[in-house]
Amino acid sequence: MNRSLPALLSTLLALSCLAPAALAQESAPLALGSPAPMRDVMMKSVDGHDRSIASVAGRKGTLVVFTCNTCPYARGWEDRIAVIGNAAVKRGLGVIAVNANDPELNAGDSFAEMVARAKKLGLKFPYVVDATSDLARAFGASATPEAFLFDAKGLLVYHGTVDDNMRDPRAVKEPWLRQAVDAVAAGHPVATAETKAMGCSIKFKTKS
Repeated sequence: MNRSLPALLSTLLALSCLAPAALAQESAPLALGSPAPMRDVMMKSVDGHDRSIASVAGRKGTLVVFTCNTCPYARGWEDRIAVIGNAAVKRGLGVIAVNANDPELNAGDSFAEMVARAKKLGLKFPYVVDATSDLARAFGASATPEAFLFDAKGLLVYHGTVDDNMRDPRAVKEPWLRQAVDAVAAGHPVATAETKAMGCSIKFKTKS
């Protein structure tokens, strides 16, 4: 096997996630210590109901994850997001996954595909459509996946990526999101409050 092939594959993976400038992050990410914006906006969920951040909020905290069906990074981390999210629900946290990508730019991010993905992953929390991408804009989210964790007071205590190894869960040395969820569930401070979100650029819906 050509030894340069792994490097080439890594380059191709990175290029596949690049987006035109018009689709890139439109504002700075939500600052630590801030409440969640647009908490009461209802969004269509794969469970057949409309959900909002406020409607799913847990007594111990709330986890909001911007993700999608198609990004290689989102798919690389999706099993771990499902495990972390399902466990968080059992521990008194609210969890909501949000797809802000415009399905007209990629049919794989359609609602039907979201339903199939949620079923495959066994999600025990809502996976909703940010149909205008306005929630992602309000959060200053830029990548899929990108996590925002709020404590029992509704204030942001962790923002960033899932862990330090998208490709191999067995090689993870820094499980930042899991550790943050564990801390919030226990009512403790989060040791690492912010990391760099790694993933594909959100494909924002164009404003009319």
